[in-house]
Parts: sequence; structure tokens; C-alpha cells
Amino acid sequence: MRNLLITGGAGFIGSNFVRMMLAKYPDYRLVVFDKLNYRGNLQNLRDVAGDPRYAFVRADICDAQAVANAIREYQIDTIVNFAAESHVDRSILDADAFVRTDVYGVYVLLEATKDFGLERFLHVSTDEVYGEVLTGASREEDALEPRSPYAASKAGGDLLVRAYHVTYGLPVIITRGGNNIGPYQYPENVVPLFITNAIDDQPLPLYGDGLQERPYQYVLDHCEGIDIALQRGQPGGVYNIGPDEQVANIVMARKLLDLLGKPHSLIVHVFDRPGHDRRYALDCSRLKALGWRPGHTFDQALEKTVRWYVDNEWWWRPIKSGEYRAYYEKQYGERLRLAGQTRPELAEGERTP
Repeated sequence: MRNLLITGGAGFIGSNFVRMMLAKYPDYRLVVFDKLNYRGNLQNLRDVAGDPRYAFVRADICDAQAVANAIREYQIDTIVNFAAESHVDRSILDADAFVRTDVYGVYVLLEATKDFGLERFLHVSTDEVYGEVLTGASREEDALEPRSPYAASKAGGDLLVRAYHVTYGLPVIITRGGNNIGPYQYPENVVPLFITNAIDDQPLPLYGDGLQERPYQYVLDHCEGIDIALQRGQPGGVYNIGPDEQVANIVMARKLLDLLGKPHSLIVHVFDRPGHDRRYALDCSRLKALGWRPGHTFDQALEKTVRWYVDNEWWWRPIKSGEYRAYYEKQYGERLRLAGQTRPELAEGERTP
């Protein structure tokens, strides 16, 4: 592997992966392939833009000709696929783009991998394909039981990847990560949403009782896990990547408010989203056997994340306008208005004025 096509590389996890790989492997060339939708942002990669080992192609993974052209031009031997529609709330509002990118787009990339005889195709997936896990932890051989349109579209992509390995012998790998936090995460996701709202003394709209548990991990820990799976994983293998601990959303919210010196009264419980999974947890022993370990506890990851958003308002303030404001009003406006009148039962008796 020397010439890697990083699809979705201008997004949150993809851009962090590109930065890490350029620093780690002096002889690698990375080509970012991204259509730059609302979550793709070349500002995420501005610090590597002058590196001669980095190139950018603006295109959609659903465009088979554009994919083929990039593979030929840059002599690609490996694809790492981060490209995805990836926000559960948006998938509930409109699932069309999720099915197209997360299923058909994966098919296009798999066809290219087959047709060009590439060395490896790594597909970045999510723990949400397993569905909610009320006890224990998901293992890679567990059944896929997605409960949102987003999770279902990712599960569809996973199954295509597996089928192409079984049917055509493609050298594929799937990674399934827990919830990521860290630099350059689009502020519709809960952690950057809460941080940026809290900085401006705006309410933190917390779904339901806030007791949903998530395996939050620092994005660079996830990127290290992807690289280890890419370098050492078995073709056809699936590898979970996530921390051992799960954190309730209300605990996360209170801790980030404490880090910012803001009152817990900014938390406003709003009515829950449909089908909201109560808990995710991952058994990562398979990847740990290859040498991976998370480098951050949740508290360390959260502190680094909060500090980054405090120090980088230049990045997120322009984002929280225009299309973002329209989405925010559609998703939370009525919820916040109702929260001022009648609310769900609040966890631990907490109520906001």
C-alpha cells in the first residue's frame, strides 16, 4: 500500500485520519475524494494542503466514472471509505440520501476495487448496525439489527462488503466504531452541539431522560484502530473499535458544562427522537489482539474536545448559520418550545427554570 484513496476524507473522522497518516507514513500518498456536502469542509485539511503527498478530488462516490478516473490518475492501490451520510436525526427526517450514499456508493467503490484489482478496501462502519445493546457488548459476529434509517443504510453497506469478499474474494475489511468526539466534528452532533451552545449560554437540548449510554472515544484513537486494521487485519475481517466504558448522555452534558464553567441549568430535556437506542457497547478484543489500545479515557477525550472548540471559534461559528440554522430550528425548535411548557420526567429530579 502506497497510494490511498480516502473517500469522505474532508469530513470529521476522515480528515483526522488523513492528518495522522501523513504524519505517520512518509512514503504514503493520500488522495482525498469528497463531494463536499454540508459536512465536508476543506478547512478541515488546510494544514496539509501544501503537502506534496496530499491531493484532493471533488466528486461523489456514486459517480463510477469519477472513481475510476481518480484510481487511474493517482495509481490508487487502496481505498479507505469514510464517505457516508451519517447523522441519525437527519436520516429520520429524510432517508433518501442515506440509502444512496451508504449503500449504492459502497457498491460503486466495491466494483472499482474488483475491476482495478486493488490491494485492499477498508470500509468504515458504525456500532449502530448492531442496534441497541441493553446488556453486555456487541461482538463482530453478532446479528445486525439496525433501528434507524442511518444504521440500516450502514448495515446494507456492510453486507455488500461482506458479499463481495465471499463472492469475488475481494481483500476487504470492515471496522465498526463507537461514538467519536474531537476536532472538526460538525456541530449537529451532540458533543460539539452542546459545547458550542454552552459557550454562547444557549440551552442544551437533551433527548428524553438523558440516560442513553454511548461508548465515546477520541477520534484519533479511532483513527489508530482503523490503521491497525488496515495494516494487520485479515481480509474479510470485521473489527470493532471503541472504549471499554459507556457514558450516559446526561453525564457527558454535565461534565462538559463543568469544563466550561457553565451552569447545569443550561440542560433542557426535550422529547426524544423516534427509536432512540438506549445503549451501545463494543467488545474490541479482536482488534486489541492486533495491538490496539485506546489512548484516552472519556474524561481526557472530552477535555481535549472542549478545549479545541473553545480555541477554534473561527472554524465552527461560520458553520452555525444558514443551512445549519434551518436544520436546528426544524429539529429542536418545537422541542425547545414544548420544553418550556410540558416536559418528560427529568433524570434525578433536575429541572431547569
